[in-house]
Amino acid sequence: MIFEDRVDAGERLAEALKEHVGPDAVVLGIPRGGVIVAEVVARTLGVPLDVVVPRKVGAPGNPELGLGAVAPGVRVLDPWLIERLGVSEEYLEREIAAEEAETVRRLRVYRGDRPPLDLTGRTAIVIDDGVATGGTAVAALRWARAQGAERVILAVPVAPPQTIQRLQHEADEVVVLATPEPFFAVGEWYRRFDQTSDEEVVEALRRAAGTAA
Repeated sequence: MIFEDRVDAGERLAEALKEHVGPDAVVLGIPRGGVIVAEVVARTLGVPLDVVVPRKVGAPGNPELGLGAVAPGVRVLDPWLIERLGVSEEYLEREIAAEEAETVRRLRVYRGDRPPLDLTGRTAIVIDDGVATGGTAVAALRWARAQGAERVILAVPVAPPQTIQRLQHEADEVVVLATPEPFFAVGEWYRRFDQTSDEEVVEALRRAAGTAA
């Protein structure tokens, strides 16, 4: 399955989610690209849109290798990898503090003066444009649950099968449209996968705030 772009992915994902979503649902997009997919889903299903901002904690000398991820008030770390790489406590705390500060900054930029949506007792649908290792998705799911969500659903257009197996232990339900094998990168499964800017995220959230139920 190849998606034309994030809008196409959002339309297909919304169709797959119709049976799973009631009037209490809230869609949470993971920036940046996930918010574009999430806006389409929220608009199609007629439910509110908000943002959750998990951040990867990168390994020394290799920031793309995730030692774990953080979201506001949530830390998800890989003790085995941290020990194997000999990562110091000092490095770990410094990186976590930096990513937590970046999370706060981005939330301020993305939401502006709008308060976060109350998730208490609701169904939270966490959406990204795809997942690879799933580290940031785990942080996002745990954050949504910590905010009081009664049910937590992860919905993504594409992800590798082994990652979905892991994420099924974190979410009440996982909705994924394609689980290709082998899997190298999310962008492989899109014809257009341009980088999303902060400004596009802000505009998507503003549009949704004007039309949300």
